[in-house]
Amino acid sequence: MDRSSARNDLLLMVVFTAAVLTMPIWLTPIGAGYPDLLQKFAIFGIFAIGFNILFGLTGYLSFGHAVFLGVGSYTTVWAFKLLSMNILPAVVLSMLLAGVFALAIGYVSLRRTGIYFSILTLAFAQMAYNLAYSVLTPITNGETGLRVLRDDPRVLDHMFGIEVGESLPTPELFGLRTIGYEGFYICAVFLIIAFFVAMKITRSPFGLALRAIKSNQIRMNYTGFNTRPYTLAAFVISGMYAGLAGALMAVTDPLAGAERMQWTASGEVVLMTILGGAGTLIGPILGAGIIKYAENIFSAFNEQSLHHTFSFLPEPLQNAAVSISTMFVGEGWHLTLGIIFMLIVIFLPGGVMEGFRRITRWARKPPAPRRAQKIQTAG
Repeated sequence: MDRSSARNDLLLMVVFTAAVLTMPIWLTPIGAGYPDLLQKFAIFGIFAIGFNILFGLTGYLSFGHAVFLGVGSYTTVWAFKLLSMNILPAVVLSMLLAGVFALAIGYVSLRRTGIYFSILTLAFAQMAYNLAYSVLTPITNGETGLRVLRDDPRVLDHMFGIEVGESLPTPELFGLRTIGYEGFYICAVFLIIAFFVAMKITRSPFGLALRAIKSNQIRMNYTGFNTRPYTLAAFVISGMYAGLAGALMAVTDPLAGAERMQWTASGEVVLMTILGGAGTLIGPILGAGIIKYAENIFSAFNEQSLHHTFSFLPEPLQNAAVSISTMFVGEGWHLTLGIIFMLIVIFLPGGVMEGFRRITRWARKPPAPRRAQKIQTAG
């Protein structure tokens, strides 16, 4: 990597870090500065970054990545129950176990490409989801979900003399709580680290090989280049990112349920990546932010708040405006998200990042030279 590229990466890392750490400030004016939503931005940003390593770099579209999200959540809660309420052992174990699951699923699924690979990953996800409600109930606690209890063993906590009070134990990081703004900044640090690792992967020879696989895998195989270890490594890394995101979900809310492995969760991360810009570093994070903002802000509107919003209108017009608006907000917020996604796919196939690139090119475009006017003299 030349000095110019290294300087640009350093600048990108500094700007990204500053933007993440100041999110409570610049997101407050649009109503998104409260801790719960900020934590979702960070957690699903990690999920989308990891998915982009597989889909954005190699072109393999997985419909079953929520499996690793669920594995991370269940592993974290079990670590809280058996080891300690400190989140570090839970996070490490969640990533490792998610990586093992990704290795097993990827080894089978990557024998196929294209739509067949996508269907295989979806099949694995649905199997895991149904097993969590049936055969694996002793591990997952079925529909009730797995949660932390006061009388859990917590071997490491007892070893170091950490006792549980009268209330339910809560996750912590060396005394820092995982709720409120403290919880957000813990998630933010993990997001920054995840972004840094993804940037290094993308800029490395390994990342170059992944982009070549996406460009023309058949030609690479004909040249004698074995692409399978690279695609499997990308799948495992992507699964570990999802495991980290699932762990942080359980860290901020110590409850694990099978709904996190449902196919809709896998579809959501696909939308996030495409919406923001597959193959880019920032795009998937922006896509995650847009979808989670729409989910939490647009869905919060109800008829009462809409009547208050349109209170300046005469009553007949107010009722009409509320009737139309309810189709796009509240329970109908998915329609708004669908329209946004449709417009971006039609006019910006490269996602939101393509829009930024177009604006940048337009801003840097030099003004067209004026044509010299020919002065005709009368003869």
